[in-house]
This record gives sequence, C-alpha cells and structure tokens, in this order.
Amino acid sequence: MELEVILAVLMFLTAIGALLSGYPVALTLGGVALLFALVGIGLGVFPEPMLRSLPSRIQGGSIMQNETLIAVPLFIIMGVILERSRVAEDLLHIASRLLGRVRGGLGYAVILVGALLAASTGIVGATVITMALIALPTMLRQKYDPRLASGTIAASGTLGQIIPPSIVLILLADAVSNAASQAASQMGGGASFVVSVGDLFAGALLPGVILVGFYLAYVAFTALTRPSACPPVEQEEDDPLTMQEILFGLGAPLFLIIAVLGAILAGIAPPTQAASIGAAGALLLAGIRLSDEKQAGLRKLIFVALVSIFVIILLKNTLDLRMGVDQIATINLIGMVVTLFAVLTFLAGVAAGMLVLHRAGQLIPALKSAVEITSMVFLILIGASLFSLVFRGFGGDDLVHEMLSATPGGKWGALVIAMLVMFVLGFFLDFIEIVFVVVPLVTPTLIIAGFDPVWLGILMALNLQTSFLTPPFGFALFYLRGAAPDDLRTLDIWRGAIPFIGLQLAMILLVALIPALATWLPSLTR
Repeated sequence: MELEVILAVLMFLTAIGALLSGYPVALTLGGVALLFALVGIGLGVFPEPMLRSLPSRIQGGSIMQNETLIAVPLFIIMGVILERSRVAEDLLHIASRLLGRVRGGLGYAVILVGALLAASTGIVGATVITMALIALPTMLRQKYDPRLASGTIAASGTLGQIIPPSIVLILLADAVSNAASQAASQMGGGASFVVSVGDLFAGALLPGVILVGFYLAYVAFTALTRPSACPPVEQEEDDPLTMQEILFGLGAPLFLIIAVLGAILAGIAPPTQAASIGAAGALLLAGIRLSDEKQAGLRKLIFVALVSIFVIILLKNTLDLRMGVDQIATINLIGMVVTLFAVLTFLAGVAAGMLVLHRAGQLIPALKSAVEITSMVFLILIGASLFSLVFRGFGGDDLVHEMLSATPGGKWGALVIAMLVMFVLGFFLDFIEIVFVVVPLVTPTLIIAGFDPVWLGILMALNLQTSFLTPPFGFALFYLRGAAPDDLRTLDIWRGAIPFIGLQLAMILLVALIPALATWLPSLTR
C-alpha cells in the first residue's frame, strides 16, 4: 500500500476517533488535516501548493461567495425566533384542544405540530425538546402509553431533517451540488448536473408528507388495536377555542411556512430571499404573540405591516413598477409611490416586532443563539473544507472511488455500503459533520455510477433521520431523555422509537424503489 493511501486512511480514522472523544468538531477536522498535511509535506508525499490554496477556496464560490449558504443564518433566525416567541407552545395547545377528544388525538396533534415545527425551525434538537417539555407531561397525565408518547415525540422531532425548508436540506444541497460538479468534471463528455436547494426542497416534500401520513396511520392503528394506549382527553378545563385563536395561533405559522416554501418551489424567489421573508415574518408573528395591552399600538402597526405585504404583491403583479423606462404611466407612478409607502410600513412593522421581542427580553437571546449556531455551522464548514482538501491531496477520493467501485453488487452494492456507513456514523456524529465530511467523499462515485443527485440527497436525508432515531445512540433520543420526566424509563423511550424506525425504513425503501417520489416535483420546478 502506498504511503499516501496509508496517511489518508490514518487521517480519516484519527478524525473519527477525535470526534468520538468529544473534541470540538471544527477544530478537530481542521487540526487533524493540518497535522497530516505537515507530515505529508515532510515526507514528500503531499503537494505544498495545494495547502496554500485553502484561503482562495474559503474566499471563493464554495464558502464566502456561495449565495446559497446565506439562507442558513436567515432560516436559523426564523427558527430561533419562532421557538422563543412560544409559537410552538400555541401550535401544540391549539392542536391538542382541537383533536384531544378523539382517541389518539394527542398523538395526532404532536405529529402534525412536529411537522409544522420541522418546516418552521428545521432544528431537530429544538423541536424534540420543545415538544417533550410541552406535550409529554400532558400525554402521560392523560394515561397515554409511555412508549407511544415518547416514540411519537421523538419521531415527530426528527421530521426537521426531511420536511422543507430545512437547514439539513440546505447544507446537503450544497454538498451534493459540489459533488455533482466534481462527478461531471470526472465524467467529461459535456456531462452536467444541476442541483439546487429548491430541487432538494421539492424532492423532499412528497417523502416528508408521506412519512407524516405513516406516523398518523400508526397512531390510528394503535387507537384501534390498543385503545387503552391512547385514550381521549378526559376533561377540558379551558374555554372553547375562538376563531381568532385558531386563525392566529395555527393559521399564521402555517401561512408563513407556505409563503416561504411556495416562493422557493414556484420560482418566485431563490432560497436566500425566501429565507429573508421567513425571518421577517417570524419577527411579525413574534410581535403579535408577545405584545400585550400596553403595546396595542405596536400590534396594530404589525397588522398593518402584514396587510402591506399583500399590497406589495398585488401592485407588483398588476402594474409595471420599473423605473428605468422612457415613459412612466400615471397609474404606474402612483403604484410606485404606494409600493414605497407599503415597503416602509412593512419595515416599520418588522421594527415593531423586534421592539416587542426586546421588551419581552427575547430579542438579544434569540440573536445570540442564532449567531452561535451560524458560527458553529460555518466554522465546521471551513474545517471540513481543509479536511477534504488534504484528504484529496493524499488521493483519498480515488481510494473511496475504488472501494465503492469494487463493492459486490455493482452500483447498488456501493449505495448500500455508503448508506450503512452514514447510518452508523449518524450514531456518533451530528448531521453537519456527516454532510461536510462523508457526503463529498461518497457522492461523486455514486453519481458517476448513474444515480440521480437529487434522489441520492433525499435518500441520505431519510437515512440520517432514521439514524438519529435509532437506539441506543440516536440524537433525538438523547434530546428526549434530557427533557423527559425522571420517572419515564430510558428503555420505554427506546422501545417507543422502534415502530417509527420501521416506518422510516419503509419510507427509505419506498423512495429507493420509486425514485419518482423524490424526482417528480423537482422535474416540474426546473
């Protein structure tokens, strides 16, 4: 075995060992890569100019000038603000009161709210912890089977991996897009693959909706076969829900999600602009949710700002608002002035939402949390970029290609091996490390073998989602254990997750057998 190959294997194993030992991810990836690069330079088996190219890679289109990645901090801000403004609490409270009197109703409510939170926050840990703190005590108090209650919450929390708009899908789209470009350059002959965030969002929509349907069907099946496991709510102490509570508590977040996702899928706005819409909309919703009677003026301003959005959309689609034309009709000039005032009103409403959040003591903590998460993501991305650069310098990508090409069973055998590796690593590593380190290594070979990049991305997202739910190491189970009451046994949490793992494996198999589930919608939006 050549020295370069030995160093590539040792570097990969050292990085995995350091990560499992608890060292910081970004510093581990960058530090191990730099150490092995210096060793390789000293032994004369690593090209030093390749290491010097790292700054240009960071400043280039892959990181700093990558417009797709701008959507990451915006979606993080959107999710954090919705979480801190107790929108999730309202969603679960309203859904449980609407469905509570139905047998299994609390389970249905948790699944549906989990799907909505997945689409609004995209952060698995936040969704699981939020629902564990709010819903789990209620379900246990209403005599729900602890296994069913914990399994439903953990599985619903992992929907943030697959239901768009999702941070996982944004990062995965970037990694798969880079891998597809690399595969196209290796294939030559004018081969080209285009993978955008919108493609992966569209590809994940049907599998995500079907998976939610699977979860609901399982709860319904349990209600029929084991009625005592999910009884209806015994008493209703609260006043009946008003239409206003349903409209603003349930309808407003749903409208925001549809607006953001619809803008991307319909091609109205790219992911970055849609994410900015989501962040601004989250501020408006938070302002409405947290304002009290003393802030009635701010609340009215926020409502006017919401109306101004429809005014802007209406004028944009009915009038010619371009300024760089020779002659501007009077009606168009009036439209420009009205649009300008509507934009200023909208900005004032966003400012009012921020002021309400600030007075509630939530604005600064939300922004700090968003900055911390964003910094972590991009620092890991830089460390992973260095790791990938050094690994390729040692010929590691060629080694992975040869290993997967030599796998028994052809391209399907290679796919199974790659998925198993990612599944096992999902026990120990967060999705960010896997997306930035493992996906770039295995995806080019699989694309060259003939697999569709979007289909591959959806399979990988489903695979990681299942891994995060699988005991004893699933991240979602750890989050749930940390937020669950002490009297809920860990074994019950593990046993409760098993049926949902089976449903997710069935979903992976369904997408593998029927690729159109992941490729049909993207083909319509291109």
